[in-house]
Order: sequence, then structure tokens, then C-alpha cells
Amino acid sequence: MSTDVQNSKKSRFSVRDMVFTAMFAALIAVCSILSIPIGEVPVTLQTFAVCLAAAMLGWKRGMLSVLIYILLGAVGVPVFAGMKGGFGVLAGPTGGYIVGFLLTALIIGLVADKLGRRLLPLALAMILGVLACYVVGTAWFMIVTKMHLGESLMLCVVPFLIPDGVKIAAALLLANRLEKVVKL
Repeated sequence: MSTDVQNSKKSRFSVRDMVFTAMFAALIAVCSILSIPIGEVPVTLQTFAVCLAAAMLGWKRGMLSVLIYILLGAVGVPVFAGMKGGFGVLAGPTGGYIVGFLLTALIIGLVADKLGRRLLPLALAMILGVLACYVVGTAWFMIVTKMHLGESLMLCVVPFLIPDGVKIAAALLLANRLEKVVKL
């Protein structure tokens, strides 16, 4: 078999890849629907689902599952927090956090692909990925709401540090356990 054909086969998604990518997109949707409103930005399990998807699927399939989730919401499927959908949600104050999940999945997925699911590197990747999401989301929030950095951080980041830490820990534990029983 020629190298071009081998590379072509490696770059294609198998049916199995498509199924797992779709399943994780669905998981992200379900985890975002379960929300606790505490202000402009609700507490959801999206962060948990995005971290788990990227850790289990790697960067390509992990980012694709997040992209599918975002596109479903953009076209109006009520998959965003509070069962909302539509492009208006993405253009609104919290849209940057949703878009930031792509960067989260990229960071976590790259580490998972390169170093496997070892706890310390994956934990650091999840922390960095969530921080990157905070940066994108908070910048977007500031632009849309015209609030200053301090106000935005107090509304959109500080209340989420502990819950997101718990979600990262849960995603780490689950990814570590799932790796032993599910080969993705």
C-alpha cells in the first residue's frame, strides 16, 4: 500500500470515531442543560463534559464533538445552558465561554494524544484548558457588557473556580477509569 493511501486512511474518521464523537457531543449537550443560574453565567456540567471528551477522544475528535455541540446550538437546538439555543446565545455575554470550549478541548486533547491519560499531565492540561476558556469567555463578556476586568472576573470567574476544580477532578478520575475499560 502506498504512503499516500496509508496517510489517507489514517486521516479519515471511522464509523466508531463518528459514534464516539457524536456521543460526547450529546454528553456536552446534556451536561449543559443541567444548570444552576447564579448570575450572568450559570453553573453547568459543560466543563466536566468538555474535559472528559478531550481526554478520552484526543484533540481532533474532542474538538469535533465540541464543534458539533456549538453548531447544534447555533442553529437553534436548545443545547445551551437553560435549554437555550440560537446564534443569539453565542453572540451574547456568555458566548465566549462556549466558543472557548474549543480551545479547552484542543489543549487537553493535545496532551492526551501526546502523553496519554497520566493524571498529572492531564490535570495540568485541564487546568490550562479551563483557564484558556476563562480568558476567551471573560474577554468576550467584557466586550458585550462593557464591564471592566475586575467586575467581569468577580461575576464570571471567581464563583466558578471551586466548582470547575471539582469538575476537573471528576473528569480526571472518570477518564482514568474509562481508559481501562473503553479503548477509544
